[in-house]
Amino acid sequence: MNEPTRSPNIWDTPDVYEVENLGVDRAGVIEEAMAALHPFDGADLVDVGCGSGFHLPRFLALGCASVVGVEPHPPLVELAQERVAGLPGVRVVEGVAQALPLADDSVDLAQARWAYFFGAGCEPGLAELERVLRPGGTAYVIDNDATRSTFGRWFARAYPSYDPLAVERFWARQGWSRERLTIAWTFDSRADFEEVVRIEFPETAAEGILAEHEGSAVDYAVSLWHRQF
Repeated sequence: MNEPTRSPNIWDTPDVYEVENLGVDRAGVIEEAMAALHPFDGADLVDVGCGSGFHLPRFLALGCASVVGVEPHPPLVELAQERVAGLPGVRVVEGVAQALPLADDSVDLAQARWAYFFGAGCEPGLAELERVLRPGGTAYVIDNDATRSTFGRWFARAYPSYDPLAVERFWARQGWSRERLTIAWTFDSRADFEEVVRIEFPETAAEGILAEHEGSAVDYAVSLWHRQF
């Protein structure tokens, strides 16, 4: 049986994670970079590890013909289904990245945004992406870039076992390419910022970040890994 990788930030505090989603990349830098590589217009898209479905209506608005969210955690599946209820062409199904509940050659685009795909160990999920994507389709994995930006410095300090060079080598071996992007965490209040920091970092690291950083915004480096099939 394929067991999902636990995501304590959204599994344990979906309300705070919703605040985080609202504050991440308000300028749409990630979607703009994705569209430059493969247009959304008329595409069928799967969001792997869609969580509470935050991005599903967005992809429909960007021009996708259909959008399916795949999520392993039943409470999040329910939240995502409630979010997209009544939206034509959008559905949410329970499933894991290692065994996507989709037919062969059934989608044009796939994204996994901070969900499961962090390097070595995710090969079964990558094989599934290859299975479900049509020829010419494109897959995206959005992950942290711990080598730059203020957020990247925090991440590297809080998670010293994370090896960015090993991650880079893994994706190169798999035939993926990278766009280095800089987005922003921008929140409406300091209280929101503090809540989000506390679900993303261990307690000691979070308190250190909050002691050293003023305000409610920070620059945030990400890697947009991508491959055309």
